[in-house]
Amino acid sequence: MPRNSKSADISTTRLARRTRLKMPVIGMESEFNVWLDEVEIVPEKYWKHPRNFIDAPLLKREKTSSHIPTGGAVYFDRGVIEVVTPVIELAPHATARMVRSLWEQIQFVRDQLTRWEGVNGHTVRLKAYSSHYNISYEIPKRLQNAHRNEKKLALLLAYILPVPVMLAGGNRRSTGVGVRPRGRRIEVTVDFTPDPGLMIATAALIVGIVRAVMEWPSYELSMLEKMPVPVIAGVVPGKHTTRKGWLTKDFHYPQSPYTSDIDEPMWDTQFGEKKSLRQIGKDVAWHFRTSIRRHSDPFSVRLLFAILDGRAASMLELADRPAAYEDVGRLCQWGIVIDELRHFGEAAPVVEEYRHERQQVREQHLSEIAKPQPRLHAKSMRPSLPPVMPIPVVAAPVLRQQKRSRLLEGYIDRRGTTLLATTPKRERRRKAERRRSRYSIPFPDRRLTRSAYEQVFLKLVSGGRLRVGNDLYTPVGMKGWYHAIFRNASGEERLLTIDQLLSKMNDWT
Repeated sequence: MPRNSKSADISTTRLARRTRLKMPVIGMESEFNVWLDEVEIVPEKYWKHPRNFIDAPLLKREKTSSHIPTGGAVYFDRGVIEVVTPVIELAPHATARMVRSLWEQIQFVRDQLTRWEGVNGHTVRLKAYSSHYNISYEIPKRLQNAHRNEKKLALLLAYILPVPVMLAGGNRRSTGVGVRPRGRRIEVTVDFTPDPGLMIATAALIVGIVRAVMEWPSYELSMLEKMPVPVIAGVVPGKHTTRKGWLTKDFHYPQSPYTSDIDEPMWDTQFGEKKSLRQIGKDVAWHFRTSIRRHSDPFSVRLLFAILDGRAASMLELADRPAAYEDVGRLCQWGIVIDELRHFGEAAPVVEEYRHERQQVREQHLSEIAKPQPRLHAKSMRPSLPPVMPIPVVAAPVLRQQKRSRLLEGYIDRRGTTLLATTPKRERRRKAERRRSRYSIPFPDRRLTRSAYEQVFLKLVSGGRLRVGNDLYTPVGMKGWYHAIFRNASGEERLLTIDQLLSKMNDWT
């Protein structure tokens, strides 16, 4: 609270009227189950607050949430540890910056837990749970209508995203892809992806598709009959398990796509065609290729389309979920490739115990929807799930192969050392030979700069002070992601937006 000061920019008891950032942004969060001495615990009950295992300066945020020296935040949420990136403005390479930032937050927390292990004589393991990709939605409420609003957008995306996302970042034990409308952002919920390269490719795919669909003139499901974007016919997303939104689970499909052969043409599309999962994912990504390239980097675009084209491995081709999920920060880190992809070979059949478990879940789901539903009074009725989409027979989208070849030109094979664009044809091995002996390389981040908003958050957690007029102010807390609280030597407080701080980058001492 300001103390006897009329010169304060704004009181901390109320936020500035401008609550939107000037630039569109993205951000990520990932959740982890915690295993203490190989027994799963609730971290909030055990530690109460992250500061009880972190031996480093923290910037207060909200409740059990704190900003950490790597610019992001860590907190406890319903039985898990969650790490969050700062907001990152949309620009070329933005998705790579976002994923790099996430892994920096993960590694900081992992390092602090390792230090805590040594002091207290316990072992702590972070088991991957989920990742959330957040993309800002700038259209204000007053300009939205019945055919074009964030709820309609989330439902439309719940039809478009699942297949390409499961190919890029899913695994054999994944169960679904969710989309939630969060007012000023769209949140896509998926399984955690332990390989940083695959995670960046997944981020590029999600951000590119979401930003492109935002520009469509309507968010009605009828757009899927007008646009050359194939989706699996008859699959209707269910309600999300947490908060409002939609979730397309494995039991919504005729059979689980996660344990199926991704190259088998067994799936009917809304255009009346039979295609493989890989072909559907490739067609969807190719339609949105311009938007995907706009916000990502060349390496990730080439890797994404190599996966969708069958020249690089998807985790759905592995025998089972990679072991790296069990110990994030140790078995998988930024700058490395998980063992299963490094030594990729012929995929063995998925474990039968898991297939049986998911079949039981499917049967339970089918029995529930077969039960007669109780009648509701007219006043208490709520909108039901969307009806099953019709399957109009129209011409299938034709992909221009020449342009696709130019996009993939120069692809550095993650499972080989040759640069395909420069290797003479006579020296190239046949496709089958390349697939057997490939090995991976990590994301090349030597030239990956910091985003403008990243630099602001790094300044906030650096321990420096901000000069405002003749006074020096120290950051003492955050209100959400858009406002920082500062205090000077006399106790006077100021609340500054991230955009205001961006214009004061040269005023830090």
